[in-house]
Amino acid sequence: MRRGIAATALVAALAMTAAACGGDDGDGGKKSGGKLSGTVTFWDTSNDAEKGTYQKLAKGFEDLHPGVKVDYVNVPFGEANAKFKNAAGGNSGAPDVMRTEVAWVADFANLGYLAPLENTPALDKPDDYLPQAAASTKFKGKTYAVPQTIDTLALFYNKKMLKDAGVAVPKSFDEVGAAAKKIKSKSGKTGLYLRGDDPYFYLPYLYGEGGDLLDTKKKEITVDDAEGAAAFKVMKGLVDSKAAVTDASDGYNNQLNAFKDGDVAMALDGPWSIEGALQGKQFKGSAKGNLGVAPVPGGSARQASPQGGWNLAAYAGSKNLDASYEFIKYMSSAKVQQRTTEKLSLLPTRTSVYEVPSVKNNQMVQFFKPAVDKSVQRPWIPEANSLFEPIRLQMGKVLNGSTSPGDGAKNIGDAYRKLLKDYK
Repeated sequence: MRRGIAATALVAALAMTAAACGGDDGDGGKKSGGKLSGTVTFWDTSNDAEKGTYQKLAKGFEDLHPGVKVDYVNVPFGEANAKFKNAAGGNSGAPDVMRTEVAWVADFANLGYLAPLENTPALDKPDDYLPQAAASTKFKGKTYAVPQTIDTLALFYNKKMLKDAGVAVPKSFDEVGAAAKKIKSKSGKTGLYLRGDDPYFYLPYLYGEGGDLLDTKKKEITVDDAEGAAAFKVMKGLVDSKAAVTDASDGYNNQLNAFKDGDVAMALDGPWSIEGALQGKQFKGSAKGNLGVAPVPGGSARQASPQGGWNLAAYAGSKNLDASYEFIKYMSSAKVQQRTTEKLSLLPTRTSVYEVPSVKNNQMVQFFKPAVDKSVQRPWIPEANSLFEPIRLQMGKVLNGSTSPGDGAKNIGDAYRKLLKDYK
């Protein structure tokens, strides 16, 4: 899920050339003699470690429906939001099916770009979905997507580095700071990699201080309460004390490389990075057991991390909705979710899949499922994705010292009031 929310916001205004889609191929896609036909173009936003598995799974739909061709297109996560809006808004080049980040669904639906899924094959066995996963698929009483995977953040740690330094796995950011000093003394390495380029990684600090971005029920902006400033203060303190190293760009790759190469002992990350981490010299092959995963450290109030994940949605303008609905049904089925977990250790969104032994006994699932159960749902509103750009701007300024934590939080709140006219 989270490989660069900031990049999505930065490219939102760019015009891009979209790949050709099944909706424009002119073959209709209607059922012929009761069989599906035509092309389904699928935009997949998975990362380099995942895309091979997803392409193979997507192509498996052709075995079930020989009359359908799946046009698999891997679209970089940082480009996908703007690219889809550009294509759907221009009525040319949008895919039939899109793998959307959970915060995008309400936005796309509000713009009229997604097809409602009630009374279609796509919405198959909806009672089997985790309630918190299904929550992100709805907008104004209708369902516009189905949950594909669910995730949250955790603390990835190098077991050997922590053991050699004589420190326990930190349960708070204060403990991270203390552990970092011992790690530096023992190995010369840095304790934590702190993502400074992606506002999604501000949320564990905000939640840890007891805060949140918004109160959607009361329609109140809360990010500029005292907790918002406190969260920035914690982050700034880790950087200033050299307990953490940070960055201003390409944080996903920088963090993953630093962690898997042993340059840092800890990093906040999600299930999507498990396969990537296991390719590094610190965790590869026989060293796989050196990868540790623990709950995100807490702040002064609690330990909490944001709910993330991915959904599957059908483009409202697709000329092949019959096949698109069936493709979504297939890609979100229990069987495909099981195979995804077995190959990538990603968490299913169907409750039934957690009873399958290969999933139930997966070590990463055993950790991340309880963490997901306790994760904080983000605001499922059309502006949800736009909430991150003001954080990104202020986070960079706070971390480089040009803005104080209090002013950073205040500036985010001011930006939200311009964005959310009916919030106070």
